[in-house]
Amino acid sequence: MVPVTTAPTQRLSPTLDPGRRLLRPALRDAVRSHLGPEMSRIAQYHLGWADAEGRPTGTWGGKMIRPNLALLSARAAGAADTDGLPAAVAVELVHNFSLLHDDIMDGDETRRGRETAWAVFGVPNAILAGDAMVTAATSALLASPAPGAGSAAASLMAATQRMIDGQTCDVAFERRDQVSLAECLRMARGKTGALLGCACALGADLVGAEQPLIDGLRAFGEHLGLAFQLVDDVLGIWGDTRSTGKQIGADLRVRKKSLPVVAALNAPGADELRALYLGSGPLPEHAVGRVADLVEQAGGRRWAQEEAARQTAAAEQSLAAAEMPDGVRGEFLEIAGFLLGRKL
Repeated sequence: MVPVTTAPTQRLSPTLDPGRRLLRPALRDAVRSHLGPEMSRIAQYHLGWADAEGRPTGTWGGKMIRPNLALLSARAAGAADTDGLPAAVAVELVHNFSLLHDDIMDGDETRRGRETAWAVFGVPNAILAGDAMVTAATSALLASPAPGAGSAAASLMAATQRMIDGQTCDVAFERRDQVSLAECLRMARGKTGALLGCACALGADLVGAEQPLIDGLRAFGEHLGLAFQLVDDVLGIWGDTRSTGKQIGADLRVRKKSLPVVAALNAPGADELRALYLGSGPLPEHAVGRVADLVEQAGGRRWAQEEAARQTAAAEQSLAAAEMPDGVRGEFLEIAGFLLGRKL
Protein backbone atom coordinates (compact mmCIF):
# COMPACT_ATOMS: atom_id res chain seq x y z
CA MET A 1 0.00 0.00 0.00
CA VAL A 2 1.28 3.48 -0.87
CA PRO A 3 2.07 5.51 2.30
CA VAL A 4 -0.53 8.25 2.08
CA THR A 5 -1.17 9.21 5.68
CA THR A 6 2.21 10.61 6.61
CA ALA A 7 5.25 11.78 4.71
CA PRO A 8 8.38 10.73 6.57
CA THR A 9 11.52 12.74 6.14
CA GLN A 10 13.78 11.13 3.53
CA ARG A 11 17.18 11.80 2.11
CA LEU A 12 17.36 12.26 -1.62
CA SER A 13 17.36 9.01 -3.52
CA PRO A 14 20.94 8.06 -4.49
CA THR A 15 19.65 7.72 -8.05
CA LEU A 16 18.97 11.45 -8.15
CA ASP A 17 22.43 12.68 -7.11
CA PRO A 18 24.43 11.97 -10.30
CA GLY A 19 21.68 13.45 -12.44
CA ARG A 20 21.58 16.62 -10.36
CA ARG A 21 25.31 17.12 -10.81
CA LEU A 22 25.00 16.66 -14.56
CA LEU A 23 21.92 18.86 -14.87
CA ARG A 24 23.07 21.91 -12.99
CA PRO A 25 25.55 23.30 -15.55
CA ALA A 26 23.28 22.36 -18.47
CA LEU A 27 20.27 24.10 -16.92
CA ARG A 28 22.32 27.19 -16.05
CA ASP A 29 23.54 27.37 -19.62
CA ALA A 30 20.02 27.06 -21.02
CA VAL A 31 18.64 29.79 -18.75
CA ARG A 32 21.47 32.18 -19.59
CA SER A 33 21.43 31.37 -23.32
CA HIS A 34 17.72 31.26 -24.11
CA LEU A 35 16.31 33.89 -21.72
CA GLY A 36 17.03 37.60 -21.94
CA PRO A 37 18.93 39.29 -19.09
CA GLU A 38 15.87 40.36 -17.07
CA MET A 39 13.98 37.10 -17.50
CA SER A 40 17.17 35.18 -16.72
CA ARG A 41 17.54 37.12 -13.47
CA ILE A 42 13.99 36.25 -12.39
CA ALA A 43 14.42 32.61 -13.41
CA GLN A 44 17.67 32.29 -11.48
CA TYR A 45 16.00 33.76 -8.40
CA HIS A 46 13.04 31.40 -8.74
CA LEU A 47 15.36 28.42 -9.19
CA GLY A 48 17.26 29.38 -6.05
CA TRP A 49 20.60 30.15 -7.66
CA ALA A 50 20.62 33.90 -6.96
CA ASP A 51 19.10 36.54 -4.74
CA ALA A 52 16.84 39.31 -6.02
CA GLU A 53 19.87 41.36 -7.07
CA GLY A 54 21.31 38.51 -9.08
CA ARG A 55 24.05 37.60 -6.60
CA PRO A 56 24.79 33.85 -6.46
CA THR A 57 23.39 32.12 -3.39
CA GLY A 58 25.33 28.87 -3.60
CA THR A 59 22.06 26.94 -3.25
CA TRP A 60 19.83 24.98 -5.62
CA GLY A 61 16.07 24.77 -5.44
CA GLY A 62 14.00 21.66 -6.02
CA LYS A 63 14.61 17.92 -6.19
CA MET A 64 14.72 17.80 -10.02
CA ILE A 65 12.69 14.60 -10.13
CA ARG A 66 11.36 15.17 -13.66
CA PRO A 67 14.69 15.91 -15.38
CA ASN A 68 16.24 12.89 -13.68
CA LEU A 69 13.44 10.76 -15.10
CA ALA A 70 14.15 12.20 -18.54
CA LEU A 71 17.83 11.25 -18.25
CA LEU A 72 16.85 7.78 -17.11
CA SER A 73 14.53 7.36 -20.09
CA ALA A 74 17.44 8.02 -22.46
CA ARG A 75 19.33 5.24 -20.70
CA ALA A 76 16.29 2.97 -21.04
CA ALA A 77 16.73 3.38 -24.80
CA GLY A 78 20.40 2.42 -24.61
CA ALA A 79 21.79 5.96 -24.81
CA ALA A 80 24.02 7.83 -22.37
CA ASP A 81 22.77 10.29 -19.75
CA THR A 82 24.41 13.13 -21.68
CA ASP A 83 22.31 12.27 -24.75
CA GLY A 84 19.18 12.96 -22.73
CA LEU A 85 20.33 16.30 -21.31
CA PRO A 86 18.29 18.54 -23.67
CA ALA A 87 15.15 16.60 -22.68
CA ALA A 88 15.98 16.91 -18.99
CA VAL A 89 16.60 20.65 -19.26
CA ALA A 90 13.41 21.18 -21.26
CA VAL A 91 11.12 19.33 -18.88
CA GLU A 92 12.58 21.13 -15.85
CA LEU A 93 12.01 24.50 -17.51
CA VAL A 94 8.38 23.64 -18.23
CA HIS A 95 7.89 22.40 -14.68
CA ASN A 96 9.20 25.69 -13.31
CA PHE A 97 7.04 27.67 -15.71
CA SER A 98 4.07 25.95 -14.08
CA LEU A 99 5.35 26.71 -10.58
CA LEU A 100 5.84 30.40 -11.36
CA HIS A 101 2.28 30.69 -12.67
CA ASP A 102 0.82 28.50 -9.89
CA ASP A 103 2.29 30.82 -7.25
CA ILE A 104 0.57 33.77 -8.88
CA MET A 105 -2.80 32.02 -9.28
CA ASP A 106 -2.73 30.71 -5.72
CA GLY A 107 -1.46 33.97 -4.24
CA ASP A 108 1.42 32.10 -2.56
CA GLU A 109 4.00 34.50 -1.19
CA THR A 110 6.66 31.97 -0.19
CA ARG A 111 8.31 29.01 -1.89
CA ARG A 112 11.20 26.98 -0.50
CA GLY A 113 11.52 29.29 2.45
CA ARG A 114 11.70 32.65 0.69
CA GLU A 115 9.50 35.10 -1.21
CA THR A 116 8.04 33.90 -4.48
CA ALA A 117 9.18 35.51 -7.72
CA TRP A 118 5.95 37.45 -8.25
CA ALA A 119 6.17 38.88 -4.73
CA VAL A 120 9.67 40.17 -5.48
CA PHE A 121 9.51 41.17 -9.16
CA GLY A 122 5.77 41.75 -9.63
CA VAL A 123 3.08 39.70 -11.34
CA PRO A 124 3.73 40.84 -14.95
CA ASN A 125 7.43 40.01 -14.80
CA ALA A 126 6.84 36.64 -13.16
CA ILE A 127 4.28 35.73 -15.85
CA LEU A 128 6.72 36.72 -18.57
CA ALA A 129 9.53 34.74 -16.95
CA GLY A 130 7.32 31.66 -16.95
CA ASP A 131 6.45 32.22 -20.60
CA ALA A 132 10.14 32.61 -21.42
CA MET A 133 10.89 29.27 -19.76
CA VAL A 134 8.45 27.50 -22.10
CA THR A 135 10.06 28.97 -25.20
CA ALA A 136 13.50 28.14 -23.81
CA ALA A 137 12.40 24.54 -23.27
CA THR A 138 11.35 24.23 -26.91
CA SER A 139 14.58 25.85 -28.07
CA ALA A 140 16.68 23.46 -25.98
CA LEU A 141 15.06 20.46 -27.70
CA LEU A 142 15.06 21.82 -31.24
CA ALA A 143 18.73 22.83 -30.96
CA SER A 144 19.68 19.22 -30.24
CA PRO A 145 21.16 17.18 -33.12
CA ALA A 146 19.45 14.05 -31.73
CA PRO A 147 17.25 12.13 -34.20
CA GLY A 148 14.07 12.63 -32.19
CA ALA A 149 14.42 16.37 -31.48
CA GLY A 150 11.29 17.34 -33.39
CA SER A 151 9.22 14.50 -31.98
CA ALA A 152 10.37 15.29 -28.44
CA ALA A 153 9.51 18.99 -28.83
CA ALA A 154 6.03 18.08 -30.08
CA SER A 155 5.54 15.64 -27.20
CA LEU A 156 6.59 18.22 -24.61
CA MET A 157 4.28 20.87 -26.02
CA ALA A 158 1.37 18.39 -26.10
CA ALA A 159 2.02 17.51 -22.44
CA THR A 160 2.27 21.20 -21.57
CA GLN A 161 -1.12 21.84 -23.19
CA ARG A 162 -2.65 18.95 -21.25
CA MET A 163 -1.15 20.35 -18.05
CA ILE A 164 -2.64 23.77 -18.80
CA ASP A 165 -6.01 22.20 -19.58
CA GLY A 166 -5.89 20.36 -16.25
CA GLN A 167 -5.06 23.56 -14.39
CA THR A 168 -7.90 25.32 -16.22
CA CYS A 169 -10.32 22.68 -14.97
CA ASP A 170 -8.95 22.96 -11.44
CA VAL A 171 -9.59 26.70 -11.44
CA ALA A 172 -13.07 26.21 -12.90
CA PHE A 173 -13.95 23.70 -10.16
CA GLU A 174 -13.53 26.48 -7.59
CA ARG A 175 -16.64 28.17 -9.02
CA ARG A 176 -18.75 25.01 -9.27
CA ASP A 177 -20.68 23.13 -6.62
CA GLN A 178 -21.15 19.98 -8.71
CA VAL A 179 -17.92 18.27 -9.80
CA SER A 180 -17.96 14.56 -10.64
CA LEU A 181 -15.20 12.20 -9.59
CA ALA A 182 -14.56 11.35 -13.25
CA GLU A 183 -14.01 15.05 -14.00
CA CYS A 184 -11.65 15.41 -11.05
CA LEU A 185 -9.61 12.37 -12.12
CA ARG A 186 -9.38 13.73 -15.66
CA MET A 187 -8.19 17.08 -14.28
CA ALA A 188 -5.48 15.39 -12.18
CA ARG A 189 -4.30 13.28 -15.11
CA GLY A 190 -3.72 16.48 -17.04
CA LYS A 191 -2.47 18.75 -14.29
CA THR A 192 -0.03 16.29 -12.72
CA GLY A 193 0.14 13.15 -14.84
CA ALA A 194 0.80 14.67 -18.25
CA LEU A 195 4.15 16.30 -17.48
CA LEU A 196 5.39 13.44 -15.32
CA GLY A 197 4.47 11.00 -18.07
CA CYS A 198 6.27 13.18 -20.60
CA ALA A 199 9.36 13.36 -18.37
CA CYS A 200 9.52 9.56 -18.15
CA ALA A 201 9.50 9.22 -21.94
CA LEU A 202 11.14 12.40 -23.26
CA GLY A 203 14.76 11.26 -23.20
CA ALA A 204 13.86 8.06 -25.04
CA ASP A 205 11.84 10.07 -27.56
CA LEU A 206 14.76 12.46 -28.10
CA VAL A 207 17.29 9.72 -28.85
CA GLY A 208 14.97 8.02 -31.33
CA ALA A 209 13.71 5.04 -29.32
CA GLU A 210 11.07 2.65 -30.65
CA GLN A 211 7.48 3.76 -30.03
CA PRO A 212 6.51 0.85 -27.72
CA LEU A 213 9.23 1.89 -25.25
CA ILE A 214 8.19 5.55 -25.40
CA ASP A 215 4.55 4.63 -24.85
CA GLY A 216 5.34 2.30 -21.96
CA LEU A 217 7.48 4.87 -20.20
CA ARG A 218 4.84 7.56 -20.69
CA ALA A 219 2.14 5.28 -19.26
CA PHE A 220 4.36 4.54 -16.26
CA GLY A 221 4.80 8.25 -15.59
CA GLU A 222 1.14 9.15 -16.04
CA HIS A 223 0.00 6.49 -13.57
CA LEU A 224 2.76 7.58 -11.19
CA GLY A 225 1.65 11.21 -11.52
CA LEU A 226 -1.93 10.39 -10.63
CA ALA A 227 -0.78 8.31 -7.65
CA PHE A 228 1.34 11.24 -6.52
CA GLN A 229 -1.60 13.63 -6.79
CA LEU A 230 -3.73 11.32 -4.66
CA VAL A 231 -0.97 11.12 -2.05
CA ASP A 232 -0.61 14.90 -2.14
CA ASP A 233 -4.34 15.46 -1.73
CA VAL A 234 -4.55 13.13 1.28
CA LEU A 235 -1.59 14.86 2.89
CA GLY A 236 -3.23 18.22 2.20
CA ILE A 237 -6.03 17.21 4.59
CA TRP A 238 -4.50 14.77 7.09
CA GLY A 239 -0.74 15.18 6.66
CA ASP A 240 1.82 15.93 9.35
CA THR A 241 2.78 19.62 9.20
CA ARG A 242 6.38 18.79 10.17
CA SER A 243 6.75 16.59 7.10
CA THR A 244 4.60 18.36 4.51
CA GLY A 245 5.34 21.97 5.39
CA LYS A 246 1.59 22.59 5.09
CA GLN A 247 -0.77 23.58 7.86
CA ILE A 248 -3.08 20.68 8.71
CA GLY A 249 -6.27 21.08 6.69
CA ALA A 250 -4.74 23.72 4.42
CA ASP A 251 -6.63 22.51 1.36
CA LEU A 252 -9.90 22.43 3.28
CA ARG A 253 -9.55 26.04 4.42
CA VAL A 254 -9.65 27.21 0.81
CA ARG A 255 -12.45 24.72 -0.03
CA LYS A 256 -10.25 22.97 -2.58
CA LYS A 257 -12.02 20.27 -4.56
CA SER A 258 -9.28 17.71 -4.18
CA LEU A 259 -9.79 14.07 -5.09
CA PRO A 260 -10.70 12.77 -1.60
CA VAL A 261 -13.13 15.67 -1.10
CA VAL A 262 -14.84 15.17 -4.46
CA ALA A 263 -15.14 11.43 -3.79
CA ALA A 264 -16.81 12.25 -0.45
CA LEU A 265 -19.06 14.99 -1.85
CA ASN A 266 -20.44 12.51 -4.39
CA ALA A 267 -21.02 9.77 -1.84
CA PRO A 268 -24.54 8.97 -0.56
CA GLY A 269 -25.49 10.67 2.68
CA ALA A 270 -22.99 13.53 2.39
CA ASP A 271 -25.57 16.26 2.99
CA GLU A 272 -23.83 17.75 6.04
CA LEU A 273 -20.50 17.81 4.21
CA ARG A 274 -22.02 19.55 1.20
CA ALA A 275 -23.76 22.09 3.43
CA LEU A 276 -20.53 22.94 5.23
CA TYR A 277 -18.12 22.80 2.31
CA LEU A 278 -19.87 24.21 -0.72
CA GLY A 279 -19.77 27.98 -0.67
CA SER A 280 -17.41 30.90 -1.12
CA GLY A 281 -14.70 32.38 1.03
CA PRO A 282 -12.36 30.54 3.40
CA LEU A 283 -13.84 27.71 5.43
CA PRO A 284 -14.38 28.87 9.04
CA GLU A 285 -11.67 27.56 11.32
CA HIS A 286 -14.12 25.79 13.62
CA ALA A 287 -15.44 23.77 10.65
CA VAL A 288 -12.09 22.47 9.35
CA GLY A 289 -11.83 19.50 11.69
CA ARG A 290 -15.47 18.57 11.22
CA VAL A 291 -15.14 18.63 7.43
CA ALA A 292 -12.05 16.40 7.58
CA ASP A 293 -14.00 13.93 9.71
CA LEU A 294 -16.96 14.01 7.31
CA VAL A 295 -14.72 13.43 4.28
CA GLU A 296 -13.26 10.40 6.03
CA GLN A 297 -16.66 9.10 7.13
CA ALA A 298 -17.95 9.36 3.55
CA GLY A 299 -15.05 7.22 2.35
CA GLY A 300 -12.98 9.92 0.65
CA ARG A 301 -9.76 9.06 2.42
CA ARG A 302 -10.12 5.29 1.94
CA TRP A 303 -10.99 5.70 -1.75
CA ALA A 304 -7.96 7.95 -2.34
CA GLN A 305 -5.63 5.48 -0.62
CA GLU A 306 -7.00 2.57 -2.60
CA GLU A 307 -6.89 4.50 -5.90
CA ALA A 308 -3.29 5.54 -5.20
CA ALA A 309 -2.43 1.88 -4.73
CA ARG A 310 -4.21 0.97 -7.98
CA GLN A 311 -2.38 3.67 -9.91
CA THR A 312 0.95 2.60 -8.42
CA ALA A 313 0.29 -1.00 -9.48
CA ALA A 314 -0.62 0.16 -12.99
CA ALA A 315 2.61 2.18 -13.16
CA GLU A 316 4.63 -0.87 -12.15
CA GLN A 317 2.86 -3.02 -14.74
CA SER A 318 3.57 -0.48 -17.50
CA LEU A 319 7.23 -0.42 -16.55
CA ALA A 320 7.47 -4.22 -16.37
CA ALA A 321 6.07 -4.53 -19.90
CA ALA A 322 8.62 -2.10 -21.39
CA GLU A 323 11.90 -3.57 -22.66
CA MET A 324 14.92 -1.97 -20.95
CA PRO A 325 17.92 -2.98 -18.85
CA ASP A 326 16.90 -4.32 -15.44
CA GLY A 327 19.16 -1.80 -13.69
CA VAL A 328 17.40 1.13 -15.37
CA ARG A 329 14.00 -0.32 -14.46
CA GLY A 330 15.15 -0.58 -10.87
CA GLU A 331 16.17 3.09 -10.85
CA PHE A 332 12.76 4.13 -12.18
CA LEU A 333 11.14 2.19 -9.34
CA GLU A 334 13.51 3.75 -6.80
CA ILE A 335 12.56 7.26 -7.90
CA ALA A 336 8.88 6.30 -7.86
CA GLY A 337 9.22 5.07 -4.29
CA PHE A 338 10.93 8.29 -3.29
CA LEU A 339 8.26 10.38 -4.99
CA LEU A 340 5.34 8.56 -3.37
CA GLY A 341 6.97 8.27 0.03
CA ARG A 342 7.06 11.98 0.75
CA LYS A 343 5.35 15.27 -0.03
CA LEU A 344 7.60 17.24 -2.40
